[in-house]
Amino acid sequence: MTRYIFVTGGVVSSLGKGITAASIGRLLKAHGLSVTIVKCDPYINVDAGTMAPFQHGEVFVTDDGAETDLDLGYYERFLGVDTARTNNMTAGQIYQTVIAREREGAYLGQTVQVIPHITDEIKRRFVKAAEGFDIAIIEIGGTVGDIESLPFLEAARQMRPDRTRNDVLYLHVTLVPYLSASDELKTKPTQHSVNKLREIGIDPDIIVCRAEKPLAREIKDKIALFTSVPKEAVIDAPDSRSIYDVPFILKKQGLDEQIMMLLRLRSARWDFEEWTDFVRRLNAADGAAPVKIAIAGKYTKLKDSYKSLVDAIHHGAIVNGVKAELDYLDVEDDDFTLRLAKADGLIVPGGFGDRGIEGKIKAVRYAREHNLPFLGICLGMQCAAIEFARNVLRLKNAHSTEFNPRTAHPVVDLMTAQKGVKDKGGTMRLGAWPCEIKKGTLARRIYSSGSISERHRHRYEFNSKYIPLYSKAGMAVSGLNRAMNLPEIVEITGHPWFVGVQFHPEFKSRPLTPHPLFSSFVAAAVKNRAAKR
Repeated sequence: MTRYIFVTGGVVSSLGKGITAASIGRLLKAHGLSVTIVKCDPYINVDAGTMAPFQHGEVFVTDDGAETDLDLGYYERFLGVDTARTNNMTAGQIYQTVIAREREGAYLGQTVQVIPHITDEIKRRFVKAAEGFDIAIIEIGGTVGDIESLPFLEAARQMRPDRTRNDVLYLHVTLVPYLSASDELKTKPTQHSVNKLREIGIDPDIIVCRAEKPLAREIKDKIALFTSVPKEAVIDAPDSRSIYDVPFILKKQGLDEQIMMLLRLRSARWDFEEWTDFVRRLNAADGAAPVKIAIAGKYTKLKDSYKSLVDAIHHGAIVNGVKAELDYLDVEDDDFTLRLAKADGLIVPGGFGDRGIEGKIKAVRYAREHNLPFLGICLGMQCAAIEFARNVLRLKNAHSTEFNPRTAHPVVDLMTAQKGVKDKGGTMRLGAWPCEIKKGTLARRIYSSGSISERHRHRYEFNSKYIPLYSKAGMAVSGLNRAMNLPEIVEITGHPWFVGVQFHPEFKSRPLTPHPLFSSFVAAAVKNRAAKR
């Protein structure tokens, strides 16, 4: 029977519940258990697709086309698994489903209420997502006390009475703030948070304490006393050098053994060597000379907007034995090209809207003309197509119809399947799509395969009508979706490393299996750094 671990958060948001949940999953997987993780988001949006990154960080896309919370990226990277739309549920999805059933007549004669109808639907999804797994870790977004998350917390509470005590575990992640004026770590917020959780009917079995520094024994004992949790169940989670160190921090305190004891589970094995080796190489790379990667993006004020991208760059750096130093460029600043001159490589990531487009195109031109290794992702690839059309093909005012619907040269255009689409949510080209790679190209050497599958999130495409012009002038379409005649990968022949991709390779990069595009890109950046010396 599947065991359930519910992860809740208290005091403040953004404590790292997702990293904590993913780290627990990594530890339990090392014991030979099959693990899945679910994120519950209490917002009324059906998914994260229509929210700006400033609202909720990046939108992570799964193979089956779900636009989800960025925590699913942590789950995939830590556990090395592919998640799906069943791994992310929102209040919007729950209410939409229940209301649709009510309209169909499924509840005839009943008053439809939060309890039991909404909570029953939530529990049904918990069980469905957990099917076939030993452990289901369910992270409930938000903070205890938020009105939005109450239905999810109530559903979590109901899961234990429906089962035996050993089938459900509650883990609470809370903040122990440090006051510099008095040089003290304060436990009162944690006490209040646990009391609030108890008011809902949930008694936490384990408390994970986030703090700037390690907790002294007396602090942990005090928390245990006032929350009625065993002393050994108060886990210290201080700030760490890297998120990938968190499993070791939790393991050192025996968190995985406590979970297995409470859930009456036995360890089939212990295999943590791959993760240990990765972190060893990560720490070794810290001492190497950094390779400087410029990111010319739109959402650089909030680093969570590019969480998967940043991790993918670091994965590529570690496999090359170097440390990546990231420089976030504001392409609306006049002097950003001066910073590009100091960079070893340039990435233009995905995005939406016309703000900063001309700056991105200018950055692409710099990379092309100065032999700077370049990786364009989604909108970044489209910017590369526009720049090449304007400055190499001499197609005056070439543009994307997203930004100039009346351009004489729509080298980037709305996909045929997207024309006439009015609903904005969940209607883009989403999820994993196949791509064939031509022989003799840089892309073929990078992937070592003629057929790949990558995840997409876009409405506009490289206009295939212009392929002959580009190919003749030196920009080759090296990857193509045959069924849709859709260019997926472009590259410039004669350039040291210039690749644009319509998909988002960062979503499939993992610590133990870095994405080949990022490994190759960082290798080119390292080579460029050496050449400049």
